[in-house]
Amino acid sequence: MATTVIVGSPAVGPDPTTITCPSCRATVVTRVDYASTTKTHLCAGLLFLFICWPCVCVPYCTKWCRDANHYCPNCNAFIGSHKK
Repeated sequence: MATTVIVGSPAVGPDPTTITCPSCRATVVTRVDYASTTKTHLCAGLLFLFICWPCVCVPYCTKWCRDANHYCPNCNAFIGSHKK
């Protein structure tokens, strides 16, 4: 009788996390790449519309408006994403 194991993506937050990589099985601190999303562009657009055009770049320079994508620094495998 064969046993099937389903592994879900681990819970990760907005900051680097110590985790066991599901790909290479090493215990690592994740590498985080922050990605702009529709929410980032919407925040920048709202700042532009409400006469705050000098601050339009703020959503692109901060973490609070972007998703955090976690990768293994050992094998570069995608581990998970923290959506904002």
